[in-house]
Amino acid sequence: MTILRIRVDTVKLTEWAYELAESLLSEPLPRRWAHSLGVGKRARDLQPILGSEAELLEAAAVLHDIGYSPALTKTGFHPLDGARFLRYQKDADERIVRLVAHHTFALLEAEERGIREELAREFEREEPHLVDALVYCDMTTAPDGRRTNSAERIDEIVRRYSPDSIVGRFIQRAAPDVHAAVARVERRLAAVGAG
Repeated sequence: MTILRIRVDTVKLTEWAYELAESLLSEPLPRRWAHSLGVGKRARDLQPILGSEAELLEAAAVLHDIGYSPALTKTGFHPLDGARFLRYQKDADERIVRLVAHHTFALLEAEERGIREELAREFEREEPHLVDALVYCDMTTAPDGRRTNSAERIDEIVRRYSPDSIVGRFIQRAAPDVHAAVARVERRLAAVGAG
């Protein structure tokens, strides 16, 4: 782990994150990799409102779905699998770990899966403005990496998984919170003339 810490400290955080995400997603899950690249691009667009935290968000954005990688799947719940890998195998920055663990209202999906307490106990939540920013990036990026809006993204998820699936139920419950988070970020962008 010491070797990795030196590498992360001497290599730009985002470069490390992109390399890691690509190694886990590009070959086995190219569509998930395309989505992750798009989410990373959205995160770069938030630099005017995030300032010094922009690099942190971009790293979390490109890493948010690594838990889908067949190499990491342990519980079948990608936020938990990805966050555990980042914390215990990669000694990643704890703020990135927390953002991955809780991205896009993961506690609601964890509740559907019966593991809400496990996720909440193991990983603290990150600062609300960064949580909103990652929700915005994820939920305004289509599976192929193109830009979309949160209503279309939620509809696509419900269609892909079915309304009665765990993911379908979760995303329908999370929809008002998703739309509110996206709106808060859009207001912040508009306030600085970047929206």
